[in-house]
Amino acid sequence: MTAAKASFAPYIPVNQAWLDKRKEEILEPDLPIVDPHHHLWEKPDWVYLLPDLLADLNSGHNIVSTVYLQARSMHRAGGPEELRPVGETEFVNGIAAMSESGAYGKTRICEGIVGYADLRLGVAVRRVLEAHMRITDRFRGIRHISAWDDFHGLRNPAFEMPPGLMATRSFREGFSVLQPMGLSFDAWMFHPQIDDLASLARAFPTTPIVINHAGGPLGIGPYAGRRDEIFKTWSESMRLLATCPNVHVKLGGLGMKLNGFGFETRPEPPSSDDLVAAWKPYIETCIEAFGPSRAMFESNFPVDKGSYSYAVFWNACKKLAKGMSASEKRDLFSGTAARFYRLAIA
Repeated sequence: MTAAKASFAPYIPVNQAWLDKRKEEILEPDLPIVDPHHHLWEKPDWVYLLPDLLADLNSGHNIVSTVYLQARSMHRAGGPEELRPVGETEFVNGIAAMSESGAYGKTRICEGIVGYADLRLGVAVRRVLEAHMRITDRFRGIRHISAWDDFHGLRNPAFEMPPGLMATRSFREGFSVLQPMGLSFDAWMFHPQIDDLASLARAFPTTPIVINHAGGPLGIGPYAGRRDEIFKTWSESMRLLATCPNVHVKLGGLGMKLNGFGFETRPEPPSSDDLVAAWKPYIETCIEAFGPSRAMFESNFPVDKGSYSYAVFWNACKKLAKGMSASEKRDLFSGTAARFYRLAIA
């Protein structure tokens, strides 16, 4: 894919020619990496399927396994509305089977699958979860996005959620089904909503939860030009969330337009040093609060590909982990993700 037009405002178009201006030597090329957060899709204006993913996975880093994250991709066109997301698991499981053949390289692509089920169905969501699980034993859990803000420029019009979703009775009834079924929950919200997730985590202390994209610190619209103030609010909420032992954190997803770093506006793509300079306070805060055993680096590709290349991203992660012990680095790059998603390398 040489270029793509974003279908919703926080997405940054991918310009491969621009990305190709930045080449870096791969750091620590033998370090095993589990990428616990990527997507696959075919949209009218954006294609990112197996060949595109392989091009990124083969850029020099030792990616041993990946986890697919819910993206409303390939939902069924018909049938009961609540069961249509099962089509995404069917689609991704096919990609995983292709990878398992060995014909596409050593990486175990989509070894774990995180799908979608509408938790607002309450306990009736069990039927949907069972349908996912009948498709494959790779199914690990769901993501039910709760991202909401007063500023309309931050909302996805294709999948808009109401405010206060995680506190609603129906959502919590549905959430209560996850742990008994052996499933985890991926949480995606914006930083003003982190305390809502902490409340949910305290109410369900045995359900494994991972907050996506370092908790979604915002930097556009009404949040622009307030980075120090927002960092203080974000960091306080993240430290509070980290007191919930069932919650993990994904370190990445900071290349989106909504974060406001503006990498995409530069004449040349950022270097790994540029990313480190921008992200170090956030990544260090997360690792300090959660510890390496509850933190995992994530690519969030192709969403973040509008801001930097896959090779440069993982170089930045390795620089951010400089000074960590061998066991701490093992957790951050593969161990935590493998344990959380119950992957074979754990």
